[in-house]
Amino acid sequence: MTDFKAGIYIRLSEADEGKNYETESESIINQRNLLINYLKEKGFNFVSEYVDDGYSGTNFERPGFLKLISDIKSKKINLVIVKDLSRLGRDHIMTGYYVENFFPENNIRFISIQENYDSFKNQASNDSSTFIFACNDYYSRQNSIKIRSVLNDKRRQGKFIGSTPSFGYQRDPNDKGHLIIDKENARIVKKIFDMAYLGSSISQIVTYLNDNKIKTPSTLKRKNPNANNKYNPIWTISSVSKILKNQMYVGDMVQSVQTKVSYKSKKKKTLPKSNWDIIPNTHEAIVDRFIFETVQSNLKRTKVTNKNKREKRLFENLLICLECGNSLTISCKNNYYTINCNKYTRNPKLKLCQSHFIPYEKLEGDLLKKVQETYKKYLQELNLSDIIKSVEGEKDSFKEIKSLELKEREYLNKLDLLYEDRFKEVISIDIYKRLSKETEVKLDNIRSEINKLKESKPKEEIKDDTKIKTLIDIDNPTRDLIKLIINKIIIDKDRNIEIIYNFSIR
Repeated sequence: MTDFKAGIYIRLSEADEGKNYETESESIINQRNLLINYLKEKGFNFVSEYVDDGYSGTNFERPGFLKLISDIKSKKINLVIVKDLSRLGRDHIMTGYYVENFFPENNIRFISIQENYDSFKNQASNDSSTFIFACNDYYSRQNSIKIRSVLNDKRRQGKFIGSTPSFGYQRDPNDKGHLIIDKENARIVKKIFDMAYLGSSISQIVTYLNDNKIKTPSTLKRKNPNANNKYNPIWTISSVSKILKNQMYVGDMVQSVQTKVSYKSKKKKTLPKSNWDIIPNTHEAIVDRFIFETVQSNLKRTKVTNKNKREKRLFENLLICLECGNSLTISCKNNYYTINCNKYTRNPKLKLCQSHFIPYEKLEGDLLKKVQETYKKYLQELNLSDIIKSVEGEKDSFKEIKSLELKEREYLNKLDLLYEDRFKEVISIDIYKRLSKETEVKLDNIRSEINKLKESKPKEEIKDDTKIKTLIDIDNPTRDLIKLIINKIIIDKDRNIEIIYNFSIR
């Protein structure tokens, strides 16, 4: 008899947490008790448990599940037990793949207690699994549609349905969908708008907030000081800009700015403003509407002015601070150009980095002289025709990779269609297993070829033979030429310079 080393898998989704079950059978504790009791009853050896608390069954990128798969591959366990099939997953294609392909191929016995499913037993209850996978997937989809419908109704009524209200507001304790003013933080919002209205720049507002040690919105959201979630204790141009552009502060409810790509994905995409749900006058305003509109006009004017201010200098966007990794920004005042660390200049008093102040004109002259000498030496060692042949070879390699990636997608689609055919009983389980196995082998081969081609691609970044011909004219360089031959220029606080080229120097 096989010595079974058991791993129990437990999952609770965010949607489950708000439900009141008669027996609380879905809870983490009760799932664990049920599975442990089953192990004892059957005499299996318990090795490990894998828990995903608050994860959707439509996505298999769950930490607990990924650890389970890793332990299967390392032969740590050879038996997986779940309370029911929906705990494993609700995407019928991926759940079917693991139950009908991955587990058997790795000699894993899979048991689902509620459905009486046991992959090592030839029993009638096993035949219903495919139908159950589809039902679980259908349930997730319908549940998502119902939830979305309810939320859409609330949005149209001007009810707030987000997780956290905008800085300066809080939920009304008597009506969770209504916002009321948080007086302490609303005072800060009003100060930010007043400064902008009276002509202060965003960077001046940032300096004021940091100098007065005013807590940022992300700091206030961080309830647990030991939590790993990212937060910024310092006000930035981005955080102030976000407040100044937020229409919620005039009393309008603004929602549906982003949406999920699919009910199976957590990824979001930003919607165009025409798709936003904007309901006017749903809550008390912090900022006068006239002041808000004036600030918006000033922000647009500043953006256009900055955009058309000047042409970029030869080495602009290539200069990097060694100490903090941020860009070294080029500034111009009275036609006098200088560079300094972007992080340092945001607020020198905070000493987030050190000064890297250099007059730009002298720096450009020194850099250009060094680049010209280095590159002329490099060109003397090369045969231009060889470079062009190399570029042509890289183009062919790129086309081949694209062609293989198209085949990869075709095989993935074929696997999906095979599963659908099996689900609809168009093909038998034996034919399904044989065809899916053949397709997976081809898919692995394709992916192997793609990886080999990508690894064998040359490291040089020179991409176009028409540009290569212009390299000879290094004495009259353009920005395009400089960007073609230089990766970055690193400068430290002592003004030491290192140029990183897009080619190897012998």
